[in-house]
Amino acid sequence: MTYDRARLAREIARDEGDKLAAYRCTQGFRTIGKGRNLDTVGISPAETAALGITVASCLARGITQAQSDALFGNDIARTEADLDRHLPWWRNLDPVRQRVMLNMCFNLGIGLPPTRTRKGEGLRAFVNTLPRIQRGDWPGAVAGMRASLWHRQVGDRAERLEAMMLTGKEPR
Repeated sequence: MTYDRARLAREIARDEGDKLAAYRCTQGFRTIGKGRNLDTVGISPAETAALGITVASCLARGITQAQSDALFGNDIARTEADLDRHLPWWRNLDPVRQRVMLNMCFNLGIGLPPTRTRKGEGLRAFVNTLPRIQRGDWPGAVAGMRASLWHRQVGDRAERLEAMMLTGKEPR
């Protein structure tokens, strides 16, 4: 791992917020903590065993700060694994751009690329942008990011990540 995981965690926590009671995100999914999607990710059996929570208990009573932090750590690890499995070249990027990929994947999910019969979803729906990132075409990658629905939905987060992708430098 070449990126700064602590810095990534701070960036995502700032972007996601941290709510100990369940809420509906902008896409209508039931969510808790630092962006844990209870509808699509849920609570794994291992998390139930370790943390003593289920989706039902999260919805009924919320979670503690310690439980939120544990779910968040698991979500970052899952996001890394998703990128490794589907876009393994992300590891060849510089550390700042690795964090951009992780932040976007954390927010969007890895998703599926589009097909003739299905609209793409998640990070893999960026079918024109991802090859540009892979080959180091930073202006082209940022143009693709800016042209997306994601950019319009997440506002400041997109602006920050686009600046990081373009320059490879830390945000101000």
